[in-house]
Order: sequence, then C-alpha cells, then structure tokens
Amino acid sequence: LWSTLNLSISIHYWNNSTKSVFPKTSPIPLKSLTETELRIKEIIEKLDQQIPPRPFTHVNTTTSATHSIATILNPQDTYCRGDQLDILLEVRDHLGHRKQYGGDFLRARMSSRALMAGASGKVTDFNNGTYLVSFTLFWEGQVSLSLLLIHPSEGASALWRARNQGYNKIIFKGKFVNGTSHVFTECGLTLNSSAELCEYLDNRDQEAFYCVKPQHMPCEALTHMTTRNREISYLTDKEKSLFHRSKVGVEMMKDQKHIDVANCNKSEKIEEKCQVGMQPPVPGGYTLQGKWITTFCNQVQLDTIKINGCLKGKLIYLLGDSTLRQWIYYLPKVVKTLKFFDLHETGIFKKHLLLDAERHTQIQWKKHNYPFVTFQLYSLIDHDYIPREIDRLSGDKNTAIVITFGQHFRPFPIDVFIRRAIGVRKAIERLFLRSPTTKVIIKTENIREMHIDTERLGDFHGYIQYLIMKDIFKDLNVGIIDAWDMTIAYDTNTIHPPDHVIGNQINMFLNYIC
Repeated sequence: LWSTLNLSISIHYWNNSTKSVFPKTSPIPLKSLTETELRIKEIIEKLDQQIPPRPFTHVNTTTSATHSIATILNPQDTYCRGDQLDILLEVRDHLGHRKQYGGDFLRARMSSRALMAGASGKVTDFNNGTYLVSFTLFWEGQVSLSLLLIHPSEGASALWRARNQGYNKIIFKGKFVNGTSHVFTECGLTLNSSAELCEYLDNRDQEAFYCVKPQHMPCEALTHMTTRNREISYLTDKEKSLFHRSKVGVEMMKDQKHIDVANCNKSEKIEEKCQVGMQPPVPGGYTLQGKWITTFCNQVQLDTIKINGCLKGKLIYLLGDSTLRQWIYYLPKVVKTLKFFDLHETGIFKKHLLLDAERHTQIQWKKHNYPFVTFQLYSLIDHDYIPREIDRLSGDKNTAIVITFGQHFRPFPIDVFIRRAIGVRKAIERLFLRSPTTKVIIKTENIREMHIDTERLGDFHGYIQYLIMKDIFKDLNVGIIDAWDMTIAYDTNTIHPPDHVIGNQINMFLNYIC
C-alpha cells in the first residue's frame, strides 16, 4: 500500500489485537464479501500489519522529544538553493534509552518567517528507532528547521485501536416531522437497539444509516439531523496521559537555530503546465511571500481578469465539507460578478449557489452525506452521498467537480472512510465513461488544531485517511490539491485555513481546469 506513496510524515501501522465492538445493526447489510468489502479488508489488513500494538508499563518508556537526538548529516556553513538537507533522528525514551522500533507520528517543516516561506519535510521511518528527515531547500535566506513529535508510537498505536473499537463516539439525533408535530429519535451508522428501526440503505455502494422509528410517523418523515459527542473513550487513563497538551507537538530540533541558503546561480527547470492526472510528490510545493509555488508543474498566479476568463461558461460542483464551503465564500470576494442565489434554504450547511448569468458561470456547494458531525441542525432534503451526486451530473469539458471529505469521518472506524473513498472512485470512473473531458479535482483534508479531542478528531486519524486517499485515487485521471502538504507549509493548525490559503488552493484548482 505504501510503496507508491512519497510522504511528508512517516508512520508505521500495527496488528490490532483488540476485537471491535459490533452493535446489532451492521454498518452494511452483509451477504457475501463483495469486491468493495475485499478491498476494504485488504487495506485494513495492510494498515494493521504495519505497526504492532505498543503496550507500555510507564510513560517513561515512551518516546521523549527531549532525550531524542537529531543530527544534521554532512553539515555545511552555507547551502545552495535546491540542495537536499538530511537529518538523522535517533529516538530515545524518557530514561534516555534508545528505542528499538519506530511508528512515532512526526511532522517536519522548514520556514523563513521574514519571507513568509514554508515547506513540509519528508520523514522516512527505518522501524528501528531511527528516522531520516529530508528537506529540499527551495528558497535562499535564513531557514529554520522544525521536527515535531505529535504523538509517540505508543500513543499512535492506542489511537488506532481506539478508533476501530466503536461506532458510537457520536450521537446522531434525527428530526421526524408530521404536519405541526415533530419528534427526535436516536440515529447512527449502527444502532444497538431492540426498537423498530428505519433503515436508509444504499445497496449498490453498501452504505447504511439507521434511526429508531418514531411512533405514528413513517420513516420518510425524517427531515433534519444534529449530532453531539457521546461521553465515551476507548483509551486507558495511562494512554490518555500521552495526549496531555504539553506532550502533543513537542519540538525535537531543540538546538538548531537556522541554516543559511544561498542562490549559487542554480537555474530552475521549467516544468509543464499543471494538469489533471499528475501525481504531486511530497512536498509538492512551498510558500514564498505567502504564495503557494508548485514544484511538479508550471503553475500560473491568476489575477482577477484571468480568473473571470477561466470561469466563463463553467459549471463547478463543490462536494464535501465546510473546508470546501470556504471556497464558495471566498470566490465572490475576488470575482465581484458572482452573486449568491437564494434557494430558500436555511443554515450554513444549506446548498450554496453562485451565479454569473452574463458569463454563464454556476458554482454550487453541497455537503456530503453521513457521517456529518455538527451540533447545528441541518436539513436532509436534497442530501445524498457524493457518488450519487456525481452520478446525476452529465459532465462536459466545461464542467468541473471538486471533492473533499475526511474531517467528519475521523471519529469513526476506518472502514467507513475507505468504503466512501472506493464509492467515490467508482462514481468518477462511471463519469469518465460518459464524459472523459469533465475535470475532477480531489482536495485532501487539511491539518487542524493540535490541542483538541485527539481520540475523536486528531490529525493522526486525518493522516491515515490522507494516505488512503492517495492510494485509492493514485492512478485516476484527476487533479490533486494536497491541502495536507499545503497547510503544513503554511503552519495553519486550524480546521478552517485563513483566506490567503484558500485563495492559493483555488488558484491551484483554476490551473487544473483552464
């Protein structure tokens, strides 16, 4: 699974010896193992095999950022732009003992604050307590190096086990309406209930959702949904201690102030235009003066006039979560002729529609289907799984689809995410059969706040999903916007990156479609 991936953060997976908690309803109606189920099983087995469980008797035997040693290989007084700088990391525990296995969740980044410059680094795990951290020196000037221990391998192992133990970390409440009366009942991807259930099944894609059936109302009366966290944890108290605020994201490059990079008259080779089908390396670019500069294709910085020209006659469908809804809020700030059309829906999760009738431009955002996690009540009318949304589009050379999902899947066992990713891939393949000229762009999920509910929402879960997305979509003729790589470079650490990051994501998108 991982041999084709060139990744910015290395992690090793393990054999999960703890049995999952399977409630009465299965997440899918199982008959015999289908092609999709076999693929899901294959991916999970590969994930499970790569890191064994890491039980620990005391926190002192887990990885210590303070005691670990980072050494620059072949150090120089001055480096040249374009050089690769390598660091050997030897991890030790809190007692100073050398560790004999890998699997630590690390994040490497280089930056120059004065230049508003940043890029991710690449971490190679040798699985014996040593890592190679590689930086490509993209710009000249003083460069700072950072290597964060997000979680020790023992914490990563605990998070993986806890994630796959239960579907019940989130409580779904469905609103059923009949005339002037309404009632809320419990819903979920699975339900452990002896009550009569409403089953909302997509047999083709093996998606399932359930609600306790209200008395005197049909299942079709379900109109809205809301969610909240269930007070439950699958981590032990000892494991929870690894995720204390002071132990997450600890700097390992303690003594390295900065390095100096000179131009050395190195010329950059002109790459071909950015186009769908290209596989971005990691890192696939860097920020300089706040702009995102790709390293694998020739990306043009578009001004308002060029953006207007690019969007003329385009139908653009944004399918996913609120990190993609940010695009539809950003675009009217740049393209003043794009106006919101009132579809008479309410709430921030309603369908959003931008129109420029004169230029025949339409841009639409729709949220993805379950699991969609928010305290706010959201409508289920005109609400479907992304594969079904793609199936409704005829497509042509002036149609573009952008897809992102992941943040809302983090609290659930990994099979839920893998199944959706496979379903989306199959829908894209069907679309390309009827309309091979339609442009499809996959935006990976981005990093988010470091100090949040790690068991439900932490970036470790997002990183696993990032790897899976890259694997499932790797040989498809789609454009990739690597928001994970970009937000590490920008050091955003927020679920909703600021406008200048969104603008650079959109610029990358427009380079793909125009």
